[in-house]
Amino acid sequence: MSIEGTRREYQYDSLTKESLKGCPIDQFSYWMDQALNSQLPDPTAMSLATVDPVGKSWQRTVLLKGVNKQGFIFYTNFGSRKALEMEGNPNVSLLFPWFSLDRQVIVGGKVEKISENESLIYFRKRPRASQLGAWASKQSSKLFSRAALEDEYSCIEKKYTNMEVPCPDFWGGYRVVPAEIEFWQGGELRLHDRFQYLLGEKGWIISRLSP
Repeated sequence: MSIEGTRREYQYDSLTKESLKGCPIDQFSYWMDQALNSQLPDPTAMSLATVDPVGKSWQRTVLLKGVNKQGFIFYTNFGSRKALEMEGNPNVSLLFPWFSLDRQVIVGGKVEKISENESLIYFRKRPRASQLGAWASKQSSKLFSRAALEDEYSCIEKKYTNMEVPCPDFWGGYRVVPAEIEFWQGGELRLHDRFQYLLGEKGWIISRLSP
């Protein structure tokens, strides 16, 4: 099969303005619950797009670890490429690709660091292997070999034998504070349903967009 000939019909559901919740976070949470209950693979995976100082964009997949009316939370190494680019330009976007449900959600806004205490509370909930991995990986830096990474992990593992793993000062959480959220529902005949929530002075404005 050729790339050009690859296609399928979208028939899962439809979306109307009347069915939407007034707050996009409530709408997102409703869809996220459905994604979780549908046993969709990696429903919390989201693409994060950042921009470097010369305007070049880059994307990578991170995991959503919390959402509330303030925004969308994820965690990373403060020395990583994404963190350095967010420090220079806080404007980012997120994409949740829920293809099995014929849905996607796009979030645009500004990113900010969460408090050290919030990061510490989450870090203590992580599996021990993940805690050790946060120390072992100098994220985004050039790596001589996988063996070097595994050796570093082993050293960290020995260092904290029979000890609580402390939260690194170079690791923590970010919150994407949304200014725009778009919900896309695949439709028959490629007539998809697409709605935009745009934050205005008096709250969220909902508009239907042409697919």
